Amino acid sequence: MFINKTEDGRNNLCGQNVAALRKKQGLSQRELADALQLAGLDMDKNAVQRIEAGKRFVTDIELAALAKFFNVSMDTLAGRIV
Repeated sequence: MFINKTEDGRNNLCGQNVAALRKKQGLSQRELADALQLAGLDMDKNAVQRIEAGKRFVTDIELAALAKFFNVSMDTLAGRIV
């Protein structure tokens, strides 16, 4: 059996951490999407919402861009380091 979702059915490990970091910086989902676009990542507000809700898979390129934006490691975003 293949496991490509979390135990609670989410499609990514980082969504909850992205939401927490975004809120900590006082950004809306649209503001985060806009900032990521300025950094060269093709992402809109709906993609941010779906990532945070765990409904969207996150590529390694997106994970790296999010980690760079929030100035944290990819492991931190994935919840492997607290």
